[in-house]
Formats: sequence, C-alpha cells, structure tokens
Amino acid sequence: MKKTMLWLNGKWQDTASSYDLKSPYSGEVIAQIAKATPTEVKQAIDGAEKAFQTFKKWTAYDRAEMLYRVVNLMRERKEELALIMADEAGKPIRTSRSEIDRTIATYQFTAEEAKRISGETIPMDAAPGITDRIGWTKREPLGVVAAITPFNFPFNLIAHKLGPAFAAGNTVVLKPATQTPLSALVMAELFKEAGLPDGALQIVTGSGAELSDGLITHPAVKKVTFTGSVPVGLSIKEKVGLRKLTLELGSNAALLIEPGIPLEKIVSRCVEGAFGFAGQVCISLQRIYVHASILDEFTKLFIEQTKKLRMGDPFEETTDIGPMIHVDELQRVIGWIKDAENQGAVVQTGGQIVGNGLEPAVLTNVSPDMNVVCAEVFAPIVTIIPYTSLEEGITMVNDSKYGLNAGIYTANLMDAMKAADDIQAGAIIINDIPTFRVDHMPYGGVKMSGYGREGVKYAVEEMTELKMITMKTKI
Repeated sequence: MKKTMLWLNGKWQDTASSYDLKSPYSGEVIAQIAKATPTEVKQAIDGAEKAFQTFKKWTAYDRAEMLYRVVNLMRERKEELALIMADEAGKPIRTSRSEIDRTIATYQFTAEEAKRISGETIPMDAAPGITDRIGWTKREPLGVVAAITPFNFPFNLIAHKLGPAFAAGNTVVLKPATQTPLSALVMAELFKEAGLPDGALQIVTGSGAELSDGLITHPAVKKVTFTGSVPVGLSIKEKVGLRKLTLELGSNAALLIEPGIPLEKIVSRCVEGAFGFAGQVCISLQRIYVHASILDEFTKLFIEQTKKLRMGDPFEETTDIGPMIHVDELQRVIGWIKDAENQGAVVQTGGQIVGNGLEPAVLTNVSPDMNVVCAEVFAPIVTIIPYTSLEEGITMVNDSKYGLNAGIYTANLMDAMKAADDIQAGAIIINDIPTFRVDHMPYGGVKMSGYGREGVKYAVEEMTELKMITMKTKI
C-alpha cells in the first residue's frame, strides 16, 4: 500500500494522520494520503515565503530553463503519469494521455512566457507642463501564491497554477483535491529534479474545509487561485481581503445549432463535448439548443452516437466513459434525473447506474428551472432544447447564472457575429463546442462562473504586480 507524505521545503514530511484514497472505478483503496493540519499549512507558507526571497532574484532565462526541464521530464514519464491519473481520477487512459500532452504544452507555454514578462515606456510629456522626465513600468512577482485545485484535470489545472507562478518568480503552496493528490505529489519530484529551489513548491494534502482558511488568510499569501465550486469560491472571496484572487467556478455550458450546418459532421463532436470524462468538465456541454427545423434530425443522430459510447475500466484502451468521481455524486445526479422526469422530462437514452458510473443520458422536454438545465450537472447528462429564432436561442443561452464558455454552429457570418456580441460568457466558440479550450487562450467566466482569467499569459499578469517608475532627467 502506497503511503504519501507532505512535500515541505524540498523534503517529504510525515503526518500524524492519513486518509484512504479509493479508486473511483473499483472502490479499492489505492493509497494512504497524508493529512495535513493547519500547523503544517503555516509551516508550508513560512517556508515558501523564505524561498521567495531567493527565487525572486532568478533571471527570466533561469526560470524558463527550469520549466523546460519539467517539460522534458514529463515527456520521459508520460505513460507513468497517465496511469496515475487513470487510477486516482478514473479518467479513461486515452483521455489521460491527452491530458498529459496538454499539460506538457502548458508548461512549455509558461517557459516561453517567462521570457516575455515586460513593462512599457510611458510618455510623461503627454501631460501638460511635464518636461525632462521619463517613465516606465515593470512587472514584479507577488510572493507566495496559494493554489487550490480540483480533481477533474489533476495535472493540467495544477500546471495552470504552478507554471505561471514560477514563470513570474513566485513561490506556491499547493492544496490538491482530496481525490487526486498523487498527480500533484509526483510533480514535486519532477520540479525538484528540474532544479526548482527547495521551498518554492510546497504541497499539503488533506481536507479543504480544514486547511483552506489557513491557506487564504496567512499574511504572507499575496495571491489565491482557486478552481472549484461556486459556494467554496464565494466563501474564499469573502475572506481573502485585499489579496489578489482568481476564481474558476461553475458552468452549464450551452451550444446553439443553427440550420444549414451538416449535422452528420458535428454530432460526434457534440457527443464528445457532452460526455468526455463522464461530463466532469467545467465547460462540459450541458445545454444544446437546436433550431426547431432540425431538432428531430439532430436528436436522432445524437442519440445514435451516444449509444456507441463504451463504459468500463479506465485502464482499458476501448473505454470512452469511466466512473463518476464519487458515489455521492452519482446519487445526486440520479436524483436530478428523477426530479426532471417527475416534471415531464423524457430520458431518451441512458441515465442508468453502471458500476460506479452513469450511462450517458440524453434528456428532452425539459424546462429552464430543472436542475439538469439551470444548475451545473457535472455528470454525463445533456439536455436538447428547441428554439425558433436566433434571438430566442441567445436569450435561452443567457438565461443562466453562469457564463464560462458558450458555442454556436452557424454558416451565417452575421449570425456568428451577433452571437459573439450578445452571448454573455467569457469565451464564445464559433463552429465548435463550448468544451473547446487551448491552454494559452484567456480562460475565465462572467456572472457566477468566476473572477479573473487563466491562460498562461493572462495568469502571469494576475500573478505579478505592476510597478511604475519615473525619473527626472534634469534637476
């Protein structure tokens, strides 16, 4: 039985207590995970603050080279890392490999961005009466960053915290999700081997409810970056005070499908966006709004394609859909499906429990107030809803407390531009699903979907402080 420890100041440190980490697929215990205390969180932050005094002096070249070494080390251990993820997250092995590829790209982007952090000159004489003065800005690292990450992309979402922080010269205290700590802990080894100084990365594992207050309120913490649920995000926002903050929160991503689109060419992509990683993706396609004139054809094709998906062991190469992350989540979504059915919704296919997973479910005849429509389902459930005009469709997309990503398929350029202007979301994806994301694009939402932006360049900006300098050239 694997037993983990905390990663503090470049060394493994044991704890007084631990918890069992169970496979989402089999339910078997796969490791005993060290359970940190608030005292150990303080130790981690103090160590990160001390390490910052040295790390902030590293050159951009040295920071970039260290991150490039992480990229090379991950390439050498790709299959091992993918297997760790399949085991602890239940993510199908093919999907796990894809995430490792994305994570490598994310660290590569951060290595490149480390050399691009710059300021600008300010034309001081643009103001009346100002002469003989020059001005410029520079970006400086903040200090200690507290990073709290979720289970669903345990390597890549950690990379979106660690990579930009280190590129800018910050140090990090990382609290990974309780279900996916192994992905974080193996990165400690890789960063150590890549030459990151001791203390620049601290990893504390355990209960977020017990550890988060210490992480976000310690005076040495200058930035909090959190990806997770809306209630937790709101609680963090109330407590961080004047610290910098990035929140990546909930979504119920919507897609509009206009007439004139060859449905047979997009239906597989829509199914992929709805059910990838069992729908446990922040921008998983949850609401599909289809023009009434093509509703029946699209629904038929979508159901046919959904039925081809194969559920099973995440280690099997042929598995498309693995388990839900926890049995409690499975019971929650089963309840949501039953509630929807009681209100008149029709389950066209799926919706049955298979092992620790949910058979991909397609619901029609739904209404806007059903949880499967208005809340974040975070499960392999999709709703198909008709509309009669583009204006109506956009109104239906916007009828949500969330606004992360949204998409539209249309052959009409003017309609595409109207959707881009009128849909309320952080990103509008035209002629693709809202689940599309590449790791250097700005990523973040509006409304209850979050606060701030990730995407490497944008995360670096939010992990630095802008300083203005001006000097008189004549006295």
